[in-house]
Amino acid sequence: MRRGSLHFVCLLMLLLLLSPTLLVADEKTLNLESRLLETFDPDTRTSDWLIRGSKFVTEGFPKQTYAKTWPEALFGRSPENDNLAVLGTHFKFDRQGYNYIEIIPVREGEDGSPEHNPIPIPGRVRQLDLWAWGSDFNYYMEVQLRDFRGVIHTLDLGNLDFTGWKNLSVEIPGYIPQEQQYAPYLAGLQLDKLIVWTKPEERVHNCYLYIDHIKVLTDVFVSRFDGDALAQPEKVQEIWESEGE
Repeated sequence: MRRGSLHFVCLLMLLLLLSPTLLVADEKTLNLESRLLETFDPDTRTSDWLIRGSKFVTEGFPKQTYAKTWPEALFGRSPENDNLAVLGTHFKFDRQGYNYIEIIPVREGEDGSPEHNPIPIPGRVRQLDLWAWGSDFNYYMEVQLRDFRGVIHTLDLGNLDFTGWKNLSVEIPGYIPQEQQYAPYLAGLQLDKLIVWTKPEERVHNCYLYIDHIKVLTDVFVSRFDGDALAQPEKVQEIWESEGE
């Protein structure tokens, strides 16, 4: 055997001894898709929304509306859909500091008042992003995600000290659990709320903010097994709600 070939064989054997996992193929299947969580458009709106302020919010604020406008980077100057809208808020505070407003998905409760209604996120989410319209205020935005245990995870979407529309995004860290040990193994996250914070040195007497097009990049692949439908929450509810009938 030639010396070069002998060296190659020895190196290969060494690699196999030190790293046996090199021979194991990655069987993790991914199916990454972009999914919209909220458009704010009248005909495709996912949820109602409530905006509320912290302790020193000026009386009568924050105000909110659905404005008929859009980010041109997404839809152009003359979009085909003339029914586009964004969520807008106008807010003020009586003093500077770490004030905040919360942007909360809600639904109508039994008594007619709004109740918290987190938005389910499909699959195992990798990234979340949205479009925000800013006017150079030195504020910043966070997103709160709720895991299957009810634990809230707060992630930074970035500063709002820019002019006009900008895409804000955040990668979802691996320490946030999106699976559980028992079937069904997928334990998806929920969009709990958005929070906008003021910084102590920034003025707080008159800010307008608009947001649009909340979406995620998510892995929607689900491993199949015989009887997997019996592990799905919808099927479980269907079976056991009718059990006594």
